[in-house]
Amino acid sequence: MQERRQYKRLPIELTLEIKKVYKQDYVVIEDVDAEISVFDISKSGIGFVSKAKLPIDFYFDGKIKLGDIDYFYAVIHIVRGEVNANGEGNAYGAEFVGLAPFLANKIDDYESNMVKNKE
Repeated sequence: MQERRQYKRLPIELTLEIKKVYKQDYVVIEDVDAEISVFDISKSGIGFVSKAKLPIDFYFDGKIKLGDIDYFYAVIHIVRGEVNANGEGNAYGAEFVGLAPFLANKIDDYESNMVKNKE
């Protein structure tokens, strides 16, 4: 099977809380109160797991922390989901929406710092 991803995925440990999800046409689901654990990141999006069942093709706002001091805010679009392989929770793939190039470059900086810290 050929790799179709445009950007390299990098491991990351990050926890986010989702208070609400929304869709175009003003469809909003309030009080979601789901915690997600992000396990990888790329310039185009994130992979994460959650015990909550989240709707596909919905959006949420997130603060992405890259290391101790670097972060950015992003709109995140949930594009796929499946029951986690171990049967506990759900695994999701999501993409950043309209992420400015200078913010996407922060992910390159994150990768550079990972490489430096390994040396």
